[in-house]
Amino acid sequence: MAKTVQKIQLSASRDIPFNKLALSQANVRRIKAGVSIEELAEDIARRTLLQSITVRRVLDENGAETGMFEIPAGGRRYRALELLVKQKRLARNAPIPCVVRTEGTPEEDSLAENVQRAPLHPLDQFQAFLALREKGQSEEEIAAAFFVSVNVVKQRLRLASVSPKLLDIYAEDGVTLDQLMGFTVSPDHERQEQVLCRYRHNTSYVEQEIMPSKSGRGIARPG
Repeated sequence: MAKTVQKIQLSASRDIPFNKLALSQANVRRIKAGVSIEELAEDIARRTLLQSITVRRVLDENGAETGMFEIPAGGRRYRALELLVKQKRLARNAPIPCVVRTEGTPEEDSLAENVQRAPLHPLDQFQAFLALREKGQSEEEIAAAFFVSVNVVKQRLRLASVSPKLLDIYAEDGVTLDQLMGFTVSPDHERQEQVLCRYRHNTSYVEQEIMPSKSGRGIARPG
């Protein structure tokens, strides 16, 4: 007899007025990291809120609902929204998209959201930046929109000169980002592939012969 598969039921989502939300003490994030609250606020102002906030109903001492909701996951987004309210750029009762949790604990909500978050791979960043540049945005505009330095944007865009085969190898952790950047000194894809094919297992050679040096030496010629 076939085993019955238990169906998953997702948490309900709804719009909740900003003034009905409050931070939860169960939020596990204590150390400041990444994009600042001010930068996040500007990003929300530019693109609106891209990710819902996780909330739980606040109950009184008798277990009755108070009409308030606490935020165990999404505190930085809340603070950014709060800043926009203080700047009078967002109404105090503006509807905020929220996911209302009832199962588990607030600490689990907070820990899961922060632990499961994965940083964007540099190659994904490159492809996104390249698409924006092809649509007419300058390096300065891309940097401002994603809160990175212009140098980071320029470095990522330099990967456009690297052979697609090498980019695939990098995506599989076959070379490091620093080693890959060394190949950008020459636009010759066939030459890049020959060098890597012959010397990819000799890290010291790659670093000495492929990476540009103070003397201006470029990519090595396969011999």
